[in-house]
Amino acid sequence: MNIAVIGTGYVGLVSGVCFSEIGNQVICVDNNGAKVEMLNEGNVPIYEPGLKELMVSNMQAGRLSFTSNIAEAISQSDIIFIAVGTPSLPSGEANLSYVEQVAIEIGSHIESYKIIVTKSTVPVGTNDRVRELISSISSQPFDVASVPEFLREGSAVKDTLNPDRIVIGTNSDRAIKTLKKLHRPLTENLIITDIRSAEMIKYASNAFLATKISFINEISNICEKVGADVTRVAEGMGYDKRIGASFLKAGIGYGGSCFPKDTQALIQIAGMVDYDFRLLKSVVQVNQDQRFQVIHKLEEALGSLKGKTIAVWGLAFKPDTDDVRDAPAIDIIQHLSDAGAVIKAYDPIATANFRKEVDVASISWEENPLQAAEGADALCVLTEWKEFAHIDLTELAEIMKDPIMIDGRNLYSAEQVQASNLQYYSVGRPGLTKLEGKAAAII
Repeated sequence: MNIAVIGTGYVGLVSGVCFSEIGNQVICVDNNGAKVEMLNEGNVPIYEPGLKELMVSNMQAGRLSFTSNIAEAISQSDIIFIAVGTPSLPSGEANLSYVEQVAIEIGSHIESYKIIVTKSTVPVGTNDRVRELISSISSQPFDVASVPEFLREGSAVKDTLNPDRIVIGTNSDRAIKTLKKLHRPLTENLIITDIRSAEMIKYASNAFLATKISFINEISNICEKVGADVTRVAEGMGYDKRIGASFLKAGIGYGGSCFPKDTQALIQIAGMVDYDFRLLKSVVQVNQDQRFQVIHKLEEALGSLKGKTIAVWGLAFKPDTDDVRDAPAIDIIQHLSDAGAVIKAYDPIATANFRKEVDVASISWEENPLQAAEGADALCVLTEWKEFAHIDLTELAEIMKDPIMIDGRNLYSAEQVQASNLQYYSVGRPGLTKLEGKAAAII
């Protein structure tokens, strides 16, 4: 099939590459000329495992191209995916200006029947607005559909090529037939529904996953007070098929481009129909508070943070991505700086993006994790990169001024900690403190 994907962010670029990988002719469109030039040279503007290799191979096969010419892309395509950003407004509502502008462009250039598919995460009713905008400009026939994405940064290519399900929302039998044919090579689990339900499925899914994360973090805080181990609690819960094991890993909360934005947007959607979504408001508040558990543990271990050197491992909101949007590290580092601490930070991939988000003079940007930890009064693990998991904790303790670790991601096992001289704080599970051979104490 001939496909245009408008927008080359995470969703658009990964979707376009993967559609070409299963044999379609794909044109990806972006209004940023420099970005298009970069893509045409075989370079990707984001870090996503496997994406560049897949993109280059499909470009070489002649199935994938990039352009700034939206009129040309629309003319050459039968299906047009809208995959532009929908960032949060100050109110928490989704900013639909990019989606609306694309709809106007489509209406201005459509010359024959097209299927217009919204891939961006949009509030309920947005596809009706897309239809209205196109119809107000053009009398050409077209159908509108909602096919929300469910990819995860860091495993986006895998998720797109091996989806749990594909949700197709439309009231057109013609569009259903075509979209089934397009997506069937990816999965047989195709869910056909009305457009508004499809729009709601995306928000409901992300809000529920965010709720699981905040719930297990609340449980972890109780575990610390009663002496239980949250990892064992989560394991026991996860075997229950009604609950499932995914998203039950305690830590310092979620971040990224989806959960924070989508939970706030759903709260606003509810508010616009006079419904107070109290549960989701609490999920958001718990998540915001959870990242500061790192600070509380630092203060417990060190007292005042003024003048202390704090090493930070991990700046991205999760491993295998360079995305720092709403990463817990932003709030944590800002608080450390405000408290007068000196910060030595390291991340394998995300440092450049993080430096654009945080303007803190008291940070030094280190080239490897041990360099960051050397001479530090304490170390905070904020992203669970595999690189960190293989660090020798005995060597680590020796190079630090004070061997204090706040493991915000429960990255290390009890065996690893016991074999070192670290004073170790984790999230919701007993940690072991060994100081100069003295008896262990539970923290």
